[in-house]
Amino acid sequence: MRIAIHAFDGMSLFHLAVPTSVFDAVSQLGLDPSWVVTVWSEESQVRTAEGITLDVVRGPDAALGTDMLVFPSWHEDLRPAAGAVSAVIGDAADRGAPMAGLCLGAFPLVDVGVLDGRTVVTHWGVAARMAAMYPRVEVDADAIYLDHGDVLTSAGTASAIDACLHLVRRELGSEAAGTLARHLVVAPHRDGGQAQYISRPVPEPDSVGQFGDTINWVLHHLDQPITVQVMASRAQMSPRNFSRRFTETLGASPARWLSNRRLDESRRLLERTTMPVSAIASSVGFDSVVTFRQRFVTAYGTTPTSYRRRFALGAAEKPTTH
Repeated sequence: MRIAIHAFDGMSLFHLAVPTSVFDAVSQLGLDPSWVVTVWSEESQVRTAEGITLDVVRGPDAALGTDMLVFPSWHEDLRPAAGAVSAVIGDAADRGAPMAGLCLGAFPLVDVGVLDGRTVVTHWGVAARMAAMYPRVEVDADAIYLDHGDVLTSAGTASAIDACLHLVRRELGSEAAGTLARHLVVAPHRDGGQAQYISRPVPEPDSVGQFGDTINWVLHHLDQPITVQVMASRAQMSPRNFSRRFTETLGASPARWLSNRRLDESRRLLERTTMPVSAIASSVGFDSVVTFRQRFVTAYGTTPTSYRRRFALGAAEKPTTH
């Protein structure tokens, strides 16, 4: 398995280190000694964003004919894939060699067209830009990674670890991936999607015109039964007119907006308090803890308990016993 990993001037060292470290460890641990990693670039020398210069970098010819092509990141200006990059991707596509675009590394693969008509994932912060730039692909802003067999794309930063472990699992099996994960001291598989990492700021009440007072009241009474009729009454509007104007102003229906606010507050309580999940469900206005758990899993791809374990303040410093 000859793996060609692309590097470019100004890229983050972390982005480059993830696939090189994971795939090189496959050989180092004896899981498959035939795995060989090559770093290539259009430039003869690469200086990372952290100021570290890489002198031993191969040229584009080193990527031609390899067994797997990996783009760990891409330029922040999201420029088109031109010249040698486009040629290398075309070569891999013609041969049926698998490719991976990690984080922004999905952009050159999408630009060349190898994912036309298919679903793609990238960092949630640029998902909307990708969707606008490339309407011929469907952008999933939540998945950690998506594998079409011939092309894999992944979400931002640490999601590349998940994607690389998945590639090892796909090629060498679960036992090899588990061994590698233990060596790296990471989870063999991470539950949930990008949604659990996204912070969605709530508009200030005074920035949404006539709905400001209503929004302010709702945010302070989430534990109460709130319907569209109740919100419309607070705004002194008919339910139908309220729903239409509210959706136009805030970009979501009153029901969807209210559900998102309940879930946002539940995340805050899971992170910052030790309240039982059942008490949190009640305090943010869910009729039952079962309904709360179902809505939470649907929104974030993980359970409230797992979310708390990962994001509770101080969780990173707490020792684990498994």
